[in-house]
Amino acid sequence: MATSPAARTRSGFVVARVLLVDYLLFVGFTVWLPATISAKVTGLVGILAKWIAARGIADYYSSAVVLEFLANVALFVPIGLLLALGWTRLRLWQVVVVGAAMTVVIEAVQGFMPSRSPTISDLIANTLGTFLGAAIVAVVILLLEVPRPEESRRLIA
Repeated sequence: MATSPAARTRSGFVVARVLLVDYLLFVGFTVWLPATISAKVTGLVGILAKWIAARGIADYYSSAVVLEFLANVALFVPIGLLLALGWTRLRLWQVVVVGAAMTVVIEAVQGFMPSRSPTISDLIANTLGTFLGAAIVAVVILLLEVPRPEESRRLIA
């Protein structure tokens, strides 16, 4: 028996929401572990910064700062994607506000952790990542010219 487009759309929302919960658990695990433990998860930034410095492309510190910023952007792209796919009634700016609010919570909690420190650059990077993820969904909807329910078009406006 064929599934109706509305049923497929609803199941897509559910999948996006379930994946978002799973991904948020991963993000929480990554950002709230003590820095010494989370370095095992995020150590790739240091490895890449050393590689860049060893080749004389840029010094270690500059490389690490840029790579950490880019890693934070990348960390939040899936959040923007999944929010936009799971809650199609949200406009692009609303998805970005949700991502920024999540980051404020993350940074506030990190302010109370002895081995962590909140930073404005994380807020900027995470918000940018959320925007990029939601923008990807909006662009794909436009490019595919998929006839979507009115609620799905709100993301674009």
